[in-house]
Amino acid sequence: MNSIPKILIVDDDSDILEILKYNLCLAGYNVKIAINGKEAIKKAKLFIPDIILLDIMMPEMDGIKACTQIKTIPKLFDTIIVFLSARSEDFTQIAAFDAGGDDYITKPVRPKILLKKIESILKRLKSVNNDKSTIELKNIIINRMEYKVVKDGVDIVLPRKEFELFYLLASKPGNVFTRFDIMNKVWGSNVIVGDRTIDVHIRKLREKVGNSYFKTIKGVGYKFAQ
Repeated sequence: MNSIPKILIVDDDSDILEILKYNLCLAGYNVKIAINGKEAIKKAKLFIPDIILLDIMMPEMDGIKACTQIKTIPKLFDTIIVFLSARSEDFTQIAAFDAGGDDYITKPVRPKILLKKIESILKRLKSVNNDKSTIELKNIIINRMEYKVVKDGVDIVLPRKEFELFYLLASKPGNVFTRFDIMNKVWGSNVIVGDRTIDVHIRKLREKVGNSYFKTIKGVGYKFAQ
C-alpha cells in the first residue's frame, strides 16, 4: 500500500464525525465522511476507501444494510469495514459480522485506540498483499494474491475475513488451529470481538465451500479436512 490510506467515516452524529476526522487527518490519512448508509455507498464507489468506519444506527439506511450492499460491489471487495456502535450485545455483533463486517468497536470510541487499531489493520493488509502464494488441494485452488477460490472449476466468492480464515485452515490440512491462533492470525492481536465471531465465519464457509471440509475440535478450535 504505497499511497496515503483512505478512510471513510459514516455516522449520523456530527460530533463523532468531527472528532474522528480531525484525529485521522492529523495522523496523515485521506478522510471522507458520510452521514448515513445511502450516502456512504455513493461516496465509497467514488472514493474507494481502504477502510470504512461504519455506525450501525443511522437514518435513511443503517450500517448493517449498507455493509451488505457494499460487500456486493466488486471494486470495494478489498475494503475493510469496521463497525462502530454503542450496542454491545452479542446478536448485534453477530449481525454485523454476518453482513460482512471485519471488525467491531463499541462506543465511545477512543481516538488513540482507534488509530492503533487502524495501524494494525493496514499492516496486516500490507502483509497479505505481499504474500503471493497459492494453495492447491485435490479439487480446490486458493489464490491469496487475487483473493480467489476455485472449487471443481467453479469460482467461490468469499469476503476478506472468510477468505483469510479459509486460507489459514487450508494452509495446514489436518492441523488443529486454536481459537486464539485463529483470532490472532485472522483478526489480529489488537482486535477484541465476541466468541461467536469465528463460529459465524466457519458456518458461512461450510455453506459456501462444503460442510465436510471444516471440523470442529470441541473446546479447542477448528481444522481443515480434505
